[in-house]
This record gives sequence, structure tokens and C-alpha cells, in this order.
Amino acid sequence: MKILVLNCGSSSIKYKLIDMTANQVLEQGGVEKVGLKDSFLKHTKINGEKEVLEKEIPEHTVGIEFILETLTSPNGGAIKSLNEIDAVGHRVVHGGEKFNSSVLITDDVIKKIEECIKIAPLHNPPNLKGIAAVTKLMPNIPQVAVFDTAFHQTMPQEAFMYALPYELYTEDGVRRYGFHGTSHRYVSKRAFEVLGIKPEGSKMITCHIGNGGSITAIKDGKSIDTSMGMTPLEGLVMGTRAGDLDTGAITYLMEREHYDTKAISDILNKKSGLLGISGVSSDMRDVRAAIAAGNKRAKLALDMFIYRAKKYIGSYVAVLGGVDVIVFTGGIGENVEIVRESICADMECFGVKIDKEINNGVHGDEKIISTKDSKTTVIVIPTDEEFMIASDTLAIVSK
Repeated sequence: MKILVLNCGSSSIKYKLIDMTANQVLEQGGVEKVGLKDSFLKHTKINGEKEVLEKEIPEHTVGIEFILETLTSPNGGAIKSLNEIDAVGHRVVHGGEKFNSSVLITDDVIKKIEECIKIAPLHNPPNLKGIAAVTKLMPNIPQVAVFDTAFHQTMPQEAFMYALPYELYTEDGVRRYGFHGTSHRYVSKRAFEVLGIKPEGSKMITCHIGNGGSITAIKDGKSIDTSMGMTPLEGLVMGTRAGDLDTGAITYLMEREHYDTKAISDILNKKSGLLGISGVSSDMRDVRAAIAAGNKRAKLALDMFIYRAKKYIGSYVAVLGGVDVIVFTGGIGENVEIVRESICADMECFGVKIDKEINNGVHGDEKIISTKDSKTTVIVIPTDEEFMIASDTLAIVSK
């Protein structure tokens, strides 16, 4: 069965065509600058050959149509006809409390996703545009929605509630939802497989660390707490996001500097994090290069980044009552050995011992990086959210 996975952002569309029978990615890529000048499609063929195709892409339907044309192109397309695509799986960022698992997309599902726009105004609208585009271009194909928030719907109320007036939760939906759920679910599932342990009775902490990042406490295979909140802004220090912050500092700045909500949102989401502290870049590679050149602000940014992650892991050990497995994933978690080593440093009290030699050799590999006598297993598992989306899609449409 061939499944097309789509991830539609406000100005981008990422895609993978996966043959689930052969367990093979046939082609993949992404459309950039949707609705802007100089839009283009980056495409990787089945043989690994890469190409950049330029075209005016004013909106998502045109972008998805361009993707489908590329997949069926006589000049190296992976398929001859759209009839070879059996289903489409969509990443949908926010399912609120309405969805605790992936679902077949129906008119009722679309209505409920639309109702979640009020708590995800930047993310759900482009996700819906992708669904609408596929409905228009391939009206008879089954579509599945896979929600970033669904995995975290098992959090207990004391973990997901904020200590605000209760009616702000009941009337406005203000609570912690968590994100990166598809990634946390994939790597935890894979960790159970690799390590040969059962979810029941297990205590695991998964660290999705990239330009955006979150850490999740998983007990018996279920999420019981996670660092991101009502929006992806809460939690870790990220590339451009501030993470945890005294909300009083926000009202102080709004009053002192006369920032409106748009200006303060821009600061918190786009000008903070590694970029804001270092003054260099939101990219960890650039920050490390600046540190090597003696930049003290870059060193402070890295120290804050590591400290915040370490603090969350420690708090989740307390919540779980111990930890059996710590998983690192995401662009930084998979590839930056010094970040993994630094986060796990001085955690012998939790039974964590890193094998530095093994850790230094792991860059995007699936590998245990803890010592043989470490009571807690530390493992790197590259995430594959697209495969998780395709797996859910396969399971649902097969029914």
C-alpha cells in the first residue's frame, strides 16, 4: 500500500510517498514559499537524485497539485498514476480535547478541527487547506488526520491544568496540550522494540530536541506530562522560542515598552531562545562555532539550553518515581554529542552513566550510549514522524 504523507504549514508543504508494503520511502520533498515570490519545490527521487523545481505557487491547492504532478512525472516519477496512491495521511497540529488518536477524515472531523482553530490559529488553518486540496484533487481517496496533541491526552488533570480561574479552562480551553506527540510516540514505541521491554511497568523520558523541543514523561507507554503547553512556546529553551517564562515579565514589558500582543508574540516566538541570548543564530551549529571563537553570550545560550533540559528530566524522574530509559531524538538530540553528554552529566544519582566514546560516534544513528553498568538506559533513536503518520493511516484505512 502506497501512502502519501502531507505536512502543510502556512507557507510550506512537506511530503513523503511511502510504500508500506516494501517499507520504503519512494520520493519526498517540500514546497517552500507558498503564496510568496520565488516559490519552489525541493524533490528527492527514489534513486536519491535531488532537484529543485521553480513555479509560482499562490496557494496550497496549487502546491499539492505540483507535488502530485512531480510524483507522476514521466521523467523519474515514482508512480505512473495517482491511482497508485491508496491513502493520504495529514499531520494536524492541534486536536484539542476532541481527539486522543488518529482518525479517518470526515465532514464531522473537519468541523471539529475547525473548532480547534481558536487555540491553534497559526497551525490548523494550513492543515485544513491541505485536507481541502486533496479532497478537490483526489475526491475519492481516504484521508487520515494524525494529531500532534493526541499522544498527550492521557495526561492527568493535575499535569495539564494551569492554576488559573477554572472557567478559563471550561470556557476558553486554556490548559496544557503538549506537542511533538507523534515523535514522542514513535521513539518510545521504537525504544520498547529495540530494548525488548514492555510498556507496562516502564518509566521512560523522551527528549525531542531540535530547533523546537519538548520532553515527555511516559509511564506504562502513556504520556503523563510534557514540557510544551497550550502552545509550543512553553518549556525548553529553543531556537527562537523563550520557553518557560514568568508571565509577569510579559505584562511588565507590554506596559513599559508599549508592546501590543503581536509584538510580544513576535519576541517570544521568533527573537528569543538561542538566537535571543547568543545574538548569533538560532542554529546550534552556529552557536557552537561562536563558542569556539570565544563568544561568551553563545556559551551562556548553550548553558541555559542544557540547564533547562536537565531540569525537566530531573522533575520527570520525580513524577515517574524513577526512570528506566531516556531517549534522545530530534535534530540536536540525534546529532550533537556534547549536548547529550552535558544534559546527562552529574545524573549518576538517577543511575545515568554515559559512555563518552560511544556517544561521540553517534550522529543520527540508533544506538545505546549509556555504559553497560548504567542502571538507566540512554539511547538515541532518530525520529520518523512521517512513518508514524503512514502507519496510523494504514491501520485506519485497512479497517
